[in-house]
Amino acid sequence: MIVSWNWLKDYVRLDMPVEEFEQRMMMAGLNHEETIRLENDWAIDLEVTSNRPDCLGHLGVAREVAVLWGQALKIPEAQPQASGSAVEDLVRVRIDCPELCERYTARVIRGVKVGPSPDWLANRLDAVGITPVNNIVDISNYVLLECGQPLHTFDLAKLQGGEIIVREPKPKETIEAIDHREYELEPGMCIIADVENPVAIGGVMGGAATEIGRTTKDILVEAAEFDPLAIRNAARRLNLHSDSSYRFERRIDSGGIDWASRRCCEMILDLAGGELCEGVIDVGPQPPARESVTLRIDQVERILGIEVPVKEIRTILTKLGNEEVRADAERIEVIPPTWRRDLTREIDLVEEVARIHGYEKIPQNVGVAMTASVRRFEDRVASKIRGVLTALGYDEAVTLSAVDLETSQAFSPWSDQEPLQTITPILRGADRLRKSLVPSLLSARKTNEALSNEWIELFEIAKVYLPQSEALPIEEPMLALVSCRDFLEVKGAIESVLAALNPKLRLEIEAVQIDQLDPAVSGRLLLNGKPIGYLGQLSQEGLKRFDLRRPATVAEVSFPQLLEATEAIPQYQPLPAFPAMTRDLNFVVDESVRWTDLAATVREHAGDYYEDLHYADTYRDADRLGAGKKSLLMTLVLRSSEGTLTSQESDQVRDQIVEACKTAHSAELRA
Repeated sequence: MIVSWNWLKDYVRLDMPVEEFEQRMMMAGLNHEETIRLENDWAIDLEVTSNRPDCLGHLGVAREVAVLWGQALKIPEAQPQASGSAVEDLVRVRIDCPELCERYTARVIRGVKVGPSPDWLANRLDAVGITPVNNIVDISNYVLLECGQPLHTFDLAKLQGGEIIVREPKPKETIEAIDHREYELEPGMCIIADVENPVAIGGVMGGAATEIGRTTKDILVEAAEFDPLAIRNAARRLNLHSDSSYRFERRIDSGGIDWASRRCCEMILDLAGGELCEGVIDVGPQPPARESVTLRIDQVERILGIEVPVKEIRTILTKLGNEEVRADAERIEVIPPTWRRDLTREIDLVEEVARIHGYEKIPQNVGVAMTASVRRFEDRVASKIRGVLTALGYDEAVTLSAVDLETSQAFSPWSDQEPLQTITPILRGADRLRKSLVPSLLSARKTNEALSNEWIELFEIAKVYLPQSEALPIEEPMLALVSCRDFLEVKGAIESVLAALNPKLRLEIEAVQIDQLDPAVSGRLLLNGKPIGYLGQLSQEGLKRFDLRRPATVAEVSFPQLLEATEAIPQYQPLPAFPAMTRDLNFVVDESVRWTDLAATVREHAGDYYEDLHYADTYRDADRLGAGKKSLLMTLVLRSSEGTLTSQESDQVRDQIVEACKTAHSAELRA
C-alpha cells in the first residue's frame, strides 16, 4: 500500500518526521518497504499483511497514526445532497447468485460533465501510482484508495433494459473488459450484467461496453461485497488482477459500503456536477452484528510479561474502534469494529495492546510464565511409527499432495472416483490431488534407481484426498511403504508397527485383486476382521507402469485405523517364569489353502497356552504329496503362566489343533 504523505494529512495531523513515522509504523505491524521523494510529497510504501485489509486505504493508515501518536482522526461525513427523482424509477438490481455477491448497492447521478480531474486529485493519484483517466473514474479510484472499498461507475445509458443482474456466466459467454481484451467467462465467476450481456466481471474489472466516456451524462455508482474466494479464483483463471480484486480477496469492510458510495457521489457532485437521485438500491442482507470479545486483564501480563495499566488498555482498544460493552479491574468486554475482522479472540486483543503500547517496551529478558506443551495423541502415535520403521531401515519421504492424472490413475485402491483437480498445478502437469501415497513413493523409488541407489526403503505418513459423489472429499491420513524386500518382510515391518502400538493386535490377510499388484503375493490387510489397508508385490505390469527395474513391495494402511487400535497407556506384562514348549506341525493341504487361514485356525485352538507361531517352509512334491497338494511347516510355541508344561499337555494341545485343521481345511499331519 503506497501512502501519500499530503493525502494522509487530510485525516490526521502529521507533526512527526517522516523517518519517525516509518519506524513507528513498522514496529506496529506495517513494515516499511521504501519512501520516494516527490516534488511536493512523500510516497511511502507500507507492507500490509493479509489479515489487515483495513489498512489498504489512507483512512485505515490514518487510524493507526491517530492511535499511535494520540491524534484526532478526521473522517469526511459523506452526506451528498439528493434532489432528483427516485433511483428505483431509473434502475433495478437483482442478485441471482447470493453465494458469490453478498450485497449490492447502486446510486444514480444524472447530468454529470465528464472531463479531466483537477490538479490536486490527479497529483494524489499520481503519487500512489494510479494514472488519471477522467474525473468520474478518478473519483472512484480516489475513494478506493481512501477507504479500501472498491467502486465501479457505469454509463447508465449503455445499460440495456435499465437493470443490473448479478449472476454466473452463461456457457461460452465472453466480455471485453476496460483493458480492451476479451475474456472467456467460466462457471463460478460473478458477473454484473444488464438484460442482454455482461457489463463487468464482479469485483475484478469493468466492461468496455459501459465504461465512462466524454459523452456520458448519467452514471450508476456501484458499491458491493463479493465472495473473496470467488474473486480470487476469477482473477487467477483470467490472469486479471486489479486493485479491486486485491481488496475483495482480503474482504472489505461490510459496514463501510454505504459510506464509500455516499463519499463517491459527494465528490462527483462537487467535481463533475449533476443531480443525485433520491434513495439507494441496497440488495442483500445487512452485515450481522459483531460478537463481543472479552479480555482478561491478567492475561496481558501473563502473555507479554509486563504490566500495562488498565486505563491504557481501555484507551488503546477504544481508539482502535472497539466499542466497550463493560469494563472493570479484571476484564474488558468490547465489540470489534466492522473493519477489523481479525479481532475475534482474546489473544487478538492482547496483540493489539502489545503493538500499540510498543514491542520495544517489552524487555528482552522479561519473565514469561511457561506451560509445558503436550503433543497430540496423533503425533505421539506417528512418532512411534517413525521410530519403528527407521529402526527397520526405512527412510521417511515427504512428497507433494498433487500428482499428474496418469500417476493418480496408476494405483488407486481406495476410490474409483475421478481425482480432485486443482486450479493451478503445483508442478507442470501436477494438478490432481492424490488418492494414494504409493505412486508418489514409487516415483521417488524410480528417481533413486536412476541415480544408482538400488536399495531404497521409503515410508510416508500423509493425507490422501478421496472424492465423494455428493459430499465433501475425505481427507484421510495414510501410512505407506515402498520396499525392495519381499512380501513377508514388509508384512513383518507392518506387524512390528502394530506390536509397538498394541501388543495384542494381530494382522490378517485376505485375498483381493488390486491393479498393478501380483495376485499371488498381495492381499487386503485386516485388523480384528476390519480392513485397514493393502499389501503386495508389484506385478510385471506394475513394474513397467512405474518404470522400475527391480522388484518392489508396497503397502498402505489407514492411519486413523491405527490410532483407533493403539493402546495409549503402556501395559505391564511380567516376564515368563516358566519355560516354553515347542511343537513342529507339518500339514499337507490343498494348494488353495492359504497360510493365513491355516494359521488363524491354529491360533484359535491353541487355547490359553498359545504364545507364538512361526512359519518355516512350504514344500511341494506331486509324487510324495499328490497333485494339487502342498506341505506347510510351522513351529508352535506354547507356554503356561502357572507352571512348566508337560509333554502330555503339549501333545494334547497339538492334537486339538490337528483335529481342528482337519475339519476346517482337510489338513493332514505329515509324518
